[in-house]
This record gives sequence, structure tokens and C-alpha cells, in this order.
Amino acid sequence: MARGDCLLRTRRRPRRVPRRGVRAPSPLPRRGRQARRGHGGARLGREDRNATAGGRRRTGATRWPDESRIGRCRGAATVTDAGSASPPHRIRRWQAALFPCVALCGCSEPQQVATPWFAEEARTRGIDFAHRSGFAGRPLLPEITGSGVALADLDGDGDLDAYLVQAGSLWDGEAEAAQAGNRLFMNDGTGRFVEAEEHNASDTGYGMGVAAGDYDNDGDVDLYVTNVGPNVLLRNQGNAVFEDVSAEAGVADAGWSTSAAFLDLDADGDLDLAHANYINWSRDTEMECYLGSLLTYCPPLAYNSPTADRLYRNNGDGTFTDWTDRSGLNHAFGNGFGLVGADFDANGFTDLAIANDMTVDHLWLNRGNLVFEERGHLWGSAVDEHGVAKAGMGIAAADIDDDGDSDFMVVNLQGQTDSFFRNEGGFFRDSTAELGLGTTGRYTRWGIAVVDFDNDGHLDLYEANGMVGTETLDEQPTQLDFDEPNVLFRGTARERFEEVMPRGGVRPPLVHTSRGLAVGDVDGDGGLDLLIANRDAPAYLLMNRVSARGNWLRFRAVLGEPGRDAHGATVSAVIDGKRIYRDVRPEGSYLSSSDPRAHFGLGSTSRATDVRVRWPLRGNGEAEAESFGDYDAGQTVVLRQGSGTAIDR
Repeated sequence: MARGDCLLRTRRRPRRVPRRGVRAPSPLPRRGRQARRGHGGARLGREDRNATAGGRRRTGATRWPDESRIGRCRGAATVTDAGSASPPHRIRRWQAALFPCVALCGCSEPQQVATPWFAEEARTRGIDFAHRSGFAGRPLLPEITGSGVALADLDGDGDLDAYLVQAGSLWDGEAEAAQAGNRLFMNDGTGRFVEAEEHNASDTGYGMGVAAGDYDNDGDVDLYVTNVGPNVLLRNQGNAVFEDVSAEAGVADAGWSTSAAFLDLDADGDLDLAHANYINWSRDTEMECYLGSLLTYCPPLAYNSPTADRLYRNNGDGTFTDWTDRSGLNHAFGNGFGLVGADFDANGFTDLAIANDMTVDHLWLNRGNLVFEERGHLWGSAVDEHGVAKAGMGIAAADIDDDGDSDFMVVNLQGQTDSFFRNEGGFFRDSTAELGLGTTGRYTRWGIAVVDFDNDGHLDLYEANGMVGTETLDEQPTQLDFDEPNVLFRGTARERFEEVMPRGGVRPPLVHTSRGLAVGDVDGDGGLDLLIANRDAPAYLLMNRVSARGNWLRFRAVLGEPGRDAHGATVSAVIDGKRIYRDVRPEGSYLSSSDPRAHFGLGSTSRATDVRVRWPLRGNGEAEAESFGDYDAGQTVVLRQGSGTAIDR
């Protein structure tokens, strides 16, 4: 979705689009009535069925009405006319009418802090990566989506290394010159990085995302890179030296893949692979959309080409079998961006939640034996409170209310709030406004982290932002027209989020077109740091500098020997008289992979008691849940399945 008065030219009448909350088709758009827009820079009309030379379709000449914009929230919204130049954020008129109510129950004054929570130190710590979209004057849709990053211990030395995905060029003949490939940076143990140039990790496809996990159970973390084109499985041979085993492993999907995850979905002890797909796209089928008289990026619905996500079953011998059809995931199509796994229905099997762009979000409940059923509508997470699909980007799962089950959150396009779904045991309740997130539609959000940055025991929220369209009508937009600041929210004891200033936790605020985000403690000081990819700009490494940070404790839950991270496990501990739950989960955010270890902020408490692990089902007779006793603050503890005291799940 873009800001401002952009045009989509069409030789046919615009398609009829239901108004919000009305299921019957409305008349053709006229003054005061809005049409749907996608994440591209143009408004959506009906595509021309007549292709131009080269197979590219043009669209033809309908001007859409102006939009209202909303002022800064201070307990209630301020709505002004749309006529002023370059407003910072715009919404539809019907959204503006709803905003005063939303603001009263879902807005809070930004929290002023004496010291910024983060300091940007990428280059000074050795990460000199800069993303390149390959834009060459004629927009191609993948260029706007950016790429992802990973923080993972790839050489097994106990600290987090960094992997950054590069895009490059989608034009023939330019790939070799423009693509330097993905880059791997090794942590020296102090939070400083040295590039590993001879480790065979630099896939040169048009990169999207990355997933990290030990799929072959050899104790080394492997990488799966998603691309526009064939995906790549990089097997870690030890000490972060990789080999491309995509073809023999059977996972080189050639579509447009986005977020991916290694998860044990059939409870057999090894990690299966799932990834979201966006649309069926090629350069030959690219469309032409216009912002005024200028070419811009098209919204996904203009292509009318959603696709199914993919699931691969791990055969246990280093190969995978495509299980998409047998699993049921081919029964629902969408424009998939974000993916996260969690046992939402508490049956012991890991489920999947998918954030889709302008199509309904999917909730795939795992019934066992790698059979899934889509239950998003029945559980209340498929659409917004008006029955309309949002433009979902990033996604994260966490137990925000510490009741023992997983909630999840989807971040969306500008003009649409975040969507926070509270797990009520059998259905989700949209708790966005009551959490103080009812006015988060100011920016377009992508990467997301729901973790405890200040170690006070309450989960905080970080969102990486960047537009997909501009208001420029009379000249070619520059990269600056897409830039937005990121935002940081502090979690409170009242289960509400309050924005922290300076915006994004950095002074002065950093303003780029941010996309993928990964979280982890790269310098081992007990504070969670952030690695963020920026479209057509250098990456951020935001080091945690919270001045009054509380005590902390971190757990690595592992299975078997030599021991891999127990993706899908839940670690809990009693802290200051309350049981707190944290999951072992690397996936989530947008196109990225984070440190899977369970991080606990203890506040002023110096000890966590009655630490427990609820293990993912494995079907091997091992305990499903264990108690591990008490632990002092300020350390990372390895919890190995079978070494604790068995308890009821």
C-alpha cells in the first residue's frame, strides 16, 4: 500500500470491492468511496486482459478519491483534511471516522527516556553489509520486499554469528555483476564480527529470507535460503563451513518463497521444513502500474496469482519429501510473507500461522501425521474485526499474558493497525486495542520482535518499518521516499505497550526502509540486540544500551546427542511469585531467524525457581515435560531432555 493519490490506469472498469464490514459487492468507486489497495505503489483496478508486447499487461485510467490523514495520537485522534502536501501518514475516511474510538482505548503517550535503548554499531563491529534491490528504473515487484537476516551459533562456540541475505538484480545479464551473494560474519566472542569469505555460504540467487536449524541432527546449525527462484539448503559441515545440498535434499522450490522455518511437525525427532510462498511471478508476467504518470510497484491482487505454501517432510537421511499435497496446505492459497510455528491448540503438535498480504491469514492446525486443517476463520484470526483481510507482513508468537498458551501478532501495512490475537483456548480474541496498539497504522511494518529488552519481566515490542509506495506524482521517487523510522514499545505490568522515545530507541532516530529483523544477545551482556536489514541501504546492528536493565537468565533446551535446539519447546520459571513462559523459537519476524534460546528478564529478582520444560512430542518414550530446579541470574543454562525430573505435561 502506498501513500497519497496514486493512480492505476486500466482499460476496463475497476473491479467491485466490498466496503469494510459489507459482504455484498458495492457499486463502482466514486467520490467518497475507496477501492482496495495492495502493498504495491498503485491502487488496484481490474487488470487489462490484453497483453502488450513482451507479455507485460498495462492497466488504464481511473482516478481514485483523496484520503484523510490522522494526527499524532494523544488520547484521541486528530483528523485533518487530505489536501496538505506530503502528510506523514494517511488513512481511509472510514478509518478516520473510527479512529477517535480506537484511540480512546488503544493509545498511550510515548514514554520519554533519559538514555536511548539502543546504539547502532554495525560498521564499528565489523558488519559492512548493504542490501541492493537491483532497481534499474523499471519496477519489478520483488525489489520492494527487501530481505532477511539470521542470528545463530553457526560454529558451535556459544556466541551468535550473523548471516545477511542479498538480493541483486532480476535483469538478465546483470546478475553476475550486481550480485555479491549473501554474507556470513563470524562473532569473535565479544560481539565483534569478521567476514567468513571461504565458508561457501554466499548463495547468489535473488535472496529473500533465511531459516536456521539442525535438520540432520549432527549438532551443527544449517541454513535454508529462500529466493525468487530456486531455494538453497546449506548443510553445515562443521565450524560454519557449508555445502549446497539443495538438489539431493529435494527442497529447491523454484517459486517466489519468503519466510521459512525448521520445525518438527510430525514428532519424529528431526526437523521438517515449511516455507511461505508469495505469488506466482516471473519477469515476463510483471505488470505496469502507475503513480500519476510514473511507473510504480503493483499491489499483489493485481496479479491475481496467490499460491500455496510448502511443507517438506524430513526423511531422516538428509533428504526431504514434498508433503504439501498430503498435508493439506494446498487447500488454501494466499500471498504469504510471514510464518511462525506454535502449538496453538495444545494437542502437542506444532501448528503454523501465516501472514498473508491482502489475502486472509492462515492458521494451519496440526492434527498429527503431518495432516493440517486451515481454521483461521473459525478461530478468529483470518481477518480483522470488520471481516476484511489485512496486508500482513511480519508475524511473531509469544505468551503475552503468561497463561501457558501461545498468542500471536501480525504487523500490517500503513493505515492498518497491528493484529494481536490472544489465545483463549479454542479461539483467538483480537486484543490489539486493549494492548495499546490500536493506532499502530502510522507506518508500514515488516520485521517484528516480541521480547524483553529491558529485562523487567514484561515483553516489549520492536517493529521495523518502511513504505512500499510514495506520494511523489511529478518525478521519479528516490529511496528517501520509502524511508520510515522504526518503533519501540515497552511492555508494562498492565499488559499494555507504550511507545518509547526517541522513536525506535535510537537518538537521533534512524530512518531507512527496514525489512527483516533478528534478535539475540550478540555480545553476551544479557541484553537482547537487533540485526535489521534495510532495503538498498546498510544493515543495522542495534546494541542494547538500556540503562536500568534488570537481571536475566537464558536457557538452551536441547534434544539428544550431540544436541540440537528443541524448536517448539516451552521453558517456564517462577519469577517473583509468577510463572513466566518463553518459547524455543528461531522463526517469526519477517524473512529472518533469531536466537532460539529462551530469554527471561528477572527485574530485581536474582533467582528463578522451579524451571520447567514442556518438550515437543517425539514419540520415543522420552519425558514430555521435566522440572530442572532453581537457577541464579546472569547465566546461560543448557537443559537437556532426560536430565530433569519427569512431570505431567
